[in-house]
Amino acid sequence: MSPMTLVREHTTQYLPHDQLFKELIHTFFEEFLEVFFPDVHHHIDFTSSNPLPDEMFTDLLKGKSRKADIVIETKLKETDTLLIIHVEPQSYGQTNFHERMYEYFSLLYNKYRKPILPIAVFSYDEKH
Repeated sequence: MSPMTLVREHTTQYLPHDQLFKELIHTFFEEFLEVFFPDVHHHIDFTSSNPLPDEMFTDLLKGKSRKADIVIETKLKETDTLLIIHVEPQSYGQTNFHERMYEYFSLLYNKYRKPILPIAVFSYDEKH
């Protein structure tokens, strides 16, 4: 009879794909815009960037809410114009994604009453 070996592994807690992108974009927000949206980056004053709460209520009486992934208030360079940048990273295809972005756009505008710049980031293989 051979001796039995017991191997006990601790499972690693991996961040969900969208959460990882969210953290990376928050951490490297200026660099993200510089690489992927250079025309936007050129006009942003990053010294005034401020993350905002991501929860928006769609129905106050029923308590329904939505959470946007990244919502940042910032200024345009050399102006006092404030705007909201909303970034929505997504790792899967969704046929009504444009409707969801419009809903976020509307909710953010109603909440903050400032210009909204929506940015969708797709990180999935469109063949699947």
